[in-house]
Amino acid sequence: MKVVVAGGTGVVGSRLVDVLRRRNHNVRIASRASGVDVVTGQGLEEIMVGADIVVDVLNAPAFDEATAMAFFEASSRNILAAAAAEGVRHHLALSIVGCERLQGSGYFRAKLAQEKLVQAGAVPFSILRSTQFFEFLGAIIADGLDGETVRLNPARVQFIAADDVAGALADLVERSPVNGTIEVAGPHPFRLDDLVQRYMASRRDGRAVVADPQALYFGTPLSDETLLSGGTPRFGHTEFDLWLRRASTAAA
Repeated sequence: MKVVVAGGTGVVGSRLVDVLRRRNHNVRIASRASGVDVVTGQGLEEIMVGADIVVDVLNAPAFDEATAMAFFEASSRNILAAAAAEGVRHHLALSIVGCERLQGSGYFRAKLAQEKLVQAGAVPFSILRSTQFFEFLGAIIADGLDGETVRLNPARVQFIAADDVAGALADLVERSPVNGTIEVAGPHPFRLDDLVQRYMASRRDGRAVVADPQALYFGTPLSDETLLSGGTPRFGHTEFDLWLRRASTAAA
């Protein structure tokens, strides 16, 4: 199968490309290095030639609403138009579990706008909503930093390894479009503050983690249900302790 991966050099995208190539798919990466600019549309028509499916795992260059909204709207419109013109049979997009419940954040409003564009497009589609990646824990620490402490909401979360998200996407590449949304989540729920504390301890980071129910998550409130998947998600298999060991080995 001929697959175009937009965002194929990112955290999930690079893993997805590796999985698809191991499965003997013909993969093209839509990136500036390959002459593609998803925001202007330059190069998209050429890279879509003969493609069976396009996978969009792009992320915005910044989390503020203006940047994220402009990026996701322009890139999605351009990818959808190029895919429809070429007769691509399946548009697969990666999104975020709970983005409709996180509308206090401009970034998550932008992700929901992206979903709506995919749903309204002319190309049959699947949207994979994933819980947050373990690989994103460093950014969460930075967002919660308050002087020499990390202040985090103790809401329940169900983080997942990026490898497991890539595997779920690869499986959907080989299936027919669902014209709907599928969710994928990590194998176990945690309290956000506990998860971050364990991550920091593994890196010998001695800063204190403070549980604060009023702490915002990238500018928006959390409850125990906000970041959890629905009733019938697909579950990743990578346990957090195993992920920590692998991440520590890779960093050594």
